[in-house]
Amino acid sequence: MDLFEKCIQQNTVFEGRIITVCDDRVELPGGRTAGREVVHHLGGVCILPYDGRYVYLVNQFRYPYREVVRELPAGKLEKGEDPLPAARRELREELGVTAGSLTDLGLFYPTPGYCDEVIHLYLAQQLQFGDQDLDPDEFLEIEQIELDQAVQEVLDGAIPDGKTQAALLKFYTQLQRLK
Repeated sequence: MDLFEKCIQQNTVFEGRIITVCDDRVELPGGRTAGREVVHHLGGVCILPYDGRYVYLVNQFRYPYREVVRELPAGKLEKGEDPLPAARRELREELGVTAGSLTDLGLFYPTPGYCDEVIHLYLAQQLQFGDQDLDPDEFLEIEQIELDQAVQEVLDGAIPDGKTQAALLKFYTQLQRLK
């Protein structure tokens, strides 16, 4: 069965600094039409810094939830930016860390029902710590936590951030398979 939906009309409703919102009309399999509200986003990176025992999270106030969220270092891509250099940039900015090794952990689609954002997941190893280089509007605290404890906190619901859950569980599963 062909599941593809063809865009037949795109109407931009809002263009912001981070997102563009469209109200599209699509042709469904079988020929009927339907509406699709879509948020377009340039995408981002999420980095799991691991030193062989500990991972490093950041605690950051996330305005949409009105709470401090524990998550792995992450950030948005600039237009046309390659994810690997963006991961290096975000790691240095948020943690003050340079990594001797960055390994691709795959892609994460955070909200495929209405948003085209793609987050590129990376494992950072061979960590060298220096000074943070936060953006002027960025305030966060660094937290060092053992990998096993971080995974348990994901499973217990103490770390609700999806990209952090995906990266931690994926990496942890890979480590368990190697044992």
